[in-house]
Amino acid sequence: MNNLRVVIITGLSGSGKSTALRALEDIGFFCVDNLPVVLLPRFLKIQSDAGKDITKVAMVMDLREKSFLEKYTKIFDQLKSEGHRIEILFLDSSDDALVHRFSETRRVHPTSVKGSVMEGINLEREKLAPLKQMADKVIDTTSYNVHQLKDVVQRQFVSSSVNQRMVVHVTSFGYRYGIPADADIVLDVRFLPNPYFVEELKFYDGHHPEVQKYVLESEESRIFIQKLFELMAFLIPLYEKEGKARLNIALGCTGGRHRSVVMANQLGSYFSDKNYIVTINHRDINKS
Repeated sequence: MNNLRVVIITGLSGSGKSTALRALEDIGFFCVDNLPVVLLPRFLKIQSDAGKDITKVAMVMDLREKSFLEKYTKIFDQLKSEGHRIEILFLDSSDDALVHRFSETRRVHPTSVKGSVMEGINLEREKLAPLKQMADKVIDTTSYNVHQLKDVVQRQFVSSSVNQRMVVHVTSFGYRYGIPADADIVLDVRFLPNPYFVEELKFYDGHHPEVQKYVLESEESRIFIQKLFELMAFLIPLYEKEGKARLNIALGCTGGRHRSVVMANQLGSYFSDKNYIVTINHRDINKS
């Protein structure tokens, strides 16, 4: 049997398929958006021939591809008979929620070019009914915001091999550009020595070895890192016990270029060393 895990994300337009795809990408899936279904067998063969580097893939397939409806059943059945692990995740939502989302984004519904959004939703729902019946997992996204949907999707697909550990996102940012809206924990590191006021360092960012050295060699930084790691060691098991699937930690300095970058990298390394799935994003590093 082929050990490559394949998740097909599909469902109604506006139900959150792009959000679900990003959620799986954050937990280590190789992701492709809108792959034509006829190319799926070739894609899987290429991945199998490439070796063991990629063990799980996720892709969005839906009505945007004209041949999808007429060909998906035959292709999925064929791949399953060949031993491929095909899992279908179908996203649904209420009519009212879908209409509201299309109204907010002002997008054209793919099946209502000449009609109303509601007509397009009804037609798409009818066409996708057999695929929904075939799905391995169905998620109703009506009451979820973007972050809640990410949590739900990741809970469904985080491997037991990582013991259901949370996915940790670490973000550095600059207070002058605002606090990240999705942050669960915000840490202010503006009390640390600022390389911006050192002439030979101000034009580098927090990835530069001299900037790192300047920030990390201070007594305040050493104490802060020690206490930060102790805090994480205390908090993370409690969050996991409550079933939290994803944690966003944001560290901010004035411009988001020096101190917060250094500390975000330190915290990211801490979680990596403990075998958490961790992503690091330096939101404002190029703005200052």
